[in-house]
Order: sequence, then C-alpha cells, then structure tokens
Amino acid sequence: MDLVNSQWTVDELLQQRQDVLNQWPTGRDVRLEDAIAYQKQLPEHKIFARKLNQAKESGTTLVQPRAGVALIDEHIQLLTYLQNEGEADLLPTTIDSYTRQNRYQKAEEGISESIRTGKSMLNGFPAVNHGIEGCRRIIESLDIPVQIRHGTPDARLLAEISYAGGFTSYEGGGISYNIPYAKNVDLEKTIRDWQYVDRLTGYYEEAGVMINREPFGPLTGTLVPPCISHAVAIIEALLAAEQGVRNITVGYGQCGNLLQDVAAIQTLQALTDEYLRRYGHGDASITTVLHQWMGGFPQDEAKAFAVIAWGSTVAALAHATKVIVKSPHEAFGVPTMEANAQGIRCTRQVISMLGDQSVNTHALKDEKLVIAAETRCILDKCFELGGGDIAKGAVRAFQAGVIDVPFAPSRFNAGKMLPARDNDGAIRFFNPGALPLTPELLDFHREKINERAKEEKRQPSFQMVIDDVYAISKGRLVGRPANYRS
Repeated sequence: MDLVNSQWTVDELLQQRQDVLNQWPTGRDVRLEDAIAYQKQLPEHKIFARKLNQAKESGTTLVQPRAGVALIDEHIQLLTYLQNEGEADLLPTTIDSYTRQNRYQKAEEGISESIRTGKSMLNGFPAVNHGIEGCRRIIESLDIPVQIRHGTPDARLLAEISYAGGFTSYEGGGISYNIPYAKNVDLEKTIRDWQYVDRLTGYYEEAGVMINREPFGPLTGTLVPPCISHAVAIIEALLAAEQGVRNITVGYGQCGNLLQDVAAIQTLQALTDEYLRRYGHGDASITTVLHQWMGGFPQDEAKAFAVIAWGSTVAALAHATKVIVKSPHEAFGVPTMEANAQGIRCTRQVISMLGDQSVNTHALKDEKLVIAAETRCILDKCFELGGGDIAKGAVRAFQAGVIDVPFAPSRFNAGKMLPARDNDGAIRFFNPGALPLTPELLDFHREKINERAKEEKRQPSFQMVIDDVYAISKGRLVGRPANYRS
C-alpha cells in the first residue's frame, strides 16, 4: 500500500486487523462490537475527551502524572493513590519498554519475575499481555479518565487492546514515536502503522465513541525549538483527522524561557486550528498539553520542586488544557507513588494561584509572530515536497532536513540542525541546517546567538550547545562559561 494521506476504507482496516490481532494471544479476544458497546456504557466522567473539552471551555488547566507498574493490582493501587492523594484530574497508564518494542514474550517474563520478587520488574504496565479484562479492571477501579502513554513505533495491537479495554485516550504518532525513540525504523512504515491506529480511532468515533488522540509533543526533550515540535504535532494532527479522529491534543515540551514557552503553547493551539480548518477538518476539537521540564533535574528535592513549579507556571499562564507533571525524584529514576503525588499537588497549587492570570506583553506578541512564521515555513514546505500530500511530504521533509529533530537517534533524521539558547534563555538556531526559513528569520537567529556570545565574551561555538544541555542540572538555564560574570 502506497503511503498517501487519505482515509482508509473500513475494508482496508479490516484486512490488516487479523494479522495485527494475531501478534499475541490476547489480541484474539478483541471483538469490535463488544469493545464499542463497552466504551459506550462508560460514564461521562471517565471519558478523556469530554473532560478536556470542558476544561478548554472553562479555561481550566488539568493535571496529569506519568505512572505504570507491571502487575494489575499494584497498578490500580498506584493510580488510586495518585487520584485520591495526588488529586490528579487525569491518569496515565505508562507502558513498559518491552511492549513498546513489541517484545511481548519478554514482557510476559517480566510479569512472572514481578510476581516472584514482589516488586515491579518492568518500567511500565504491559497492557497487551494483561489483555482486555486486565485493562477493564483498571478502568472500573478508578473514578477519572485514564490515558495510554507509551513510545511505540508499531502501536497497532496495543491500540486494539487499549480501546477494547476501556481506555479513552491514546498517545503517540508515526513521527513522534519513531524519530525520538528508534534508530532504524522506517518513517514511511510508522506513519502507515499509525494511520491504522487513527483509522481504528475514527471507526470508534463513527460508532459514537469519543477517543482522544495525543501526538507526543516534546520529541527529544528540552532544546527542541518550538517550530520543530509544532510542525510535527500539526502534521500528526492532520494525519489523525484525515482518518476520522475528532479529539486531538497537541503537545509541547517546556524549553525554559517563560515568554517563549507561553508563546509556544498559544501558537500551537492557533496554528493547529488554522491548518486543520484549511484542510477540511475544522470540526475536530483541539486541546493542548504542556510537558513539564524533560531534561536533567536537580538531585536536591527542594530544587526539584522549584523546577516543577516553574513548569506549572508556564501551564497556568499559557492556559494549556492540561499539564504533564514531573516528580521531585526525576534525577533518580522511577519515583515512589508518594513523590509522584507530591509533584501533582505542587503543580495544582501553582495553577490554582495563577489560573486567573495572563501574560500579554509586546515581547510575547513578538515571540508568537516568530514561532508562527517559522512553523508555517516548515509546514508549507512539507506540503510542497509532498505535492499537497502531507504524509508523503513528511517523509520527504525528513529526507531533505526540512524537519530536523535535534539529538534524535533515528538514521532517518538529518541531525544537522543544532539549537542553543540566546542571552535570555530562549531556544534559537545555532546551526539551522536545511530548515526552510526566510532570510529574515535566519538573520534574527544569528543576531540572537551573537548577542549571547558578546555577553559571554566568547565566539559562537558548539560548546554553547553542550553547555545548555547540562545547565539546568547545575542550577542555571543558560549554559554560561565557567569564567562568566554578569
């Protein structure tokens, strides 16, 4: 099947389903009619898209953690704690690494070892292995909506079981769950595999079931320029909408400069609405998510809470629909449920204090204009490369370096664009690579990098990029040289 951005017929979906469901024994239990009936009987307060849409209408920012362990009872205990003690608005089920790689036999071994040792030996919940009934136990044990969060290039079987199991939101996309996660996975294949996921989602939608889809916004982390993550998010939103998805949450990972981060969330909402309307999907409901700081965290818990509060401030002032929360144990690995709940409560407190406030300055407006112009340059070039087809255009854009994700492991990513912070900590292009920016935008970035170099009394160099990568873990945003004095 050639890759094109057109809606699959039901027959095309069903032709692939049997092979997908046969990947692991639990897949054979999936019956679409039963799955749709189960989804339809869920109470409204457990429907992810409904809660997001209500929050968007009221201007409320919802709070959601990350969490997942190997065994069903322990996973329910963890999520119940985050719901009740953490006061989460939305819950996750983070999937383990073996499932993300479709290595279900290894996940099965991890379940057995977890039972034997009495502690989780997987870094997430193996939903495919636990099957439909295991997933439904989770949904029925909780009082708020639950989302599947993972990192899977081929997420078709996981989607089938998750939807049949009652989950009402599903994260990921053919670009965002490939380029930042895998080295040798073909981009054209993952986009096609995610067309399956989106057509399946659209099939449920046509049957009257609301399922939210969320492209993964942060990509490789904290030095991703907003226009890069925006372009990927909007492409994945367009691909999803074409397959019939009607509830889409586009995301952005906090980069560190307050004005740029607020501007990024606000332009992400506006630009996604703009491009979906332009290409015939104006009926889709678009919401936003801010991911709190995805880079290095201080080991000191008090300092870690400061980083969490900082991200919460961005979410509140940008009026993101939801925020994905970090914990004060980020520097050490998987947090305890108590630490996870502390991160949620810290975030909720900041949002409560700032929820009625806004930022509206000339500097913010200028930054929004820059981000919007850059994003349009990239997206319009993608459509040009694809001859009007954004699926083809996305593949060709990566081949040409028109989209270039910094520090991505994929060999299908050019890896020539390099970001660095300007003197105020905003992300700029140290080396734009082959990004299709206008001469005016390229001059703007060059001037910003030169301003910082002049302040630090050094020449612009790759050392700036390295310094910025490690800055937050050292208590700074901008990676200043050791001899710097302000």
